[in-house]
Amino acid sequence: MTEHALTWVIGSGGLLGKAVLAEAARREVPVTVSRVPWGDPAESARTLDESAEWLVGTNPALDVLWCAGAGVVGTSQEALDSELAVFTAFLDSLAAVSGRHPGTVVRLFLASSAGGLYAGCSAPVFTESDEPRPLAPYGETKLAMERVATAFAERSGISLLIGRFANLYGPGQRLDKPQGIVSQLCRAQLTRQPISIYVSLDTARDYVYVSDAAKMVLAGMDLLAEAPAGSVVTKIFCTGVATTLAEIVGAMHRISKRRPPVVLGLSGNARFQPPDLRFRSTVWPALNNLARTPLPEGMAATLRDVSAHHRLHSLPQGAR
Repeated sequence: MTEHALTWVIGSGGLLGKAVLAEAARREVPVTVSRVPWGDPAESARTLDESAEWLVGTNPALDVLWCAGAGVVGTSQEALDSELAVFTAFLDSLAAVSGRHPGTVVRLFLASSAGGLYAGCSAPVFTESDEPRPLAPYGETKLAMERVATAFAERSGISLLIGRFANLYGPGQRLDKPQGIVSQLCRAQLTRQPISIYVSLDTARDYVYVSDAAKMVLAGMDLLAEAPAGSVVTKIFCTGVATTLAEIVGAMHRISKRRPPVVLGLSGNARFQPPDLRFRSTVWPALNNLARTPLPEGMAATLRDVSAHHRLHSLPQGAR
């Protein structure tokens, strides 16, 4: 990013967004956020439109980081359609505003899902050269968002970085969403309420510590700033190392010194979960070196965070 670029983080309350804010603060990158009422699509679009008008009109350079996205595998089609509609409307607004302020340099980052996009592909390891084949509506929506963003970049001349993330984990993940096996295992360890796993323990995934992912995002935006205007870059954000669920459960056992309360079950959504999602990124490979946190270290940090959250919410109201 240039010296005068402002970073606008959309979705700053989510796992990735919070980590990006923390990394931006560490790097002393100027940053701003918007309080978006995601539960009201029309109001969300209006808030984003007003923010874009102000930020593009008052800054010489603006990096827009779309880290939002409440959808998971199993999210209703209606909710996914709403998410896509809000994103599409935002890009239309951003293109229009940028056209009215040609002196402002705007760049865009879109957080996407490697797992969602490559779930239907065969013969891993998957790279950026593999054609996406989503299995679930969640993955189809992520691919649609990528296509909308690419079309936006082509017509507006605004550079775009698409980040296809492997499994993100780490402190700050919402515990009320049915995702994030590491965080869910941490909660189960603390509450001793069994966690149900609906896929084989041999299921392999690539786990990226969220603070490392944030470093990769901001470093990627630095590289995008050096690329020609209108560039479109798609990169898989991964570690290049696959870990099975059995290994995750075993690591949690060693870290917490007791066996996790895991129950194996069945779910209709299991058909959307392929047994092997290994990735290797060949685009901007220097960024891969930033994914350096060992899985046990990241899991221990997540356990400490969930434990602190658990203690806080277990206290009587007057003691907080």
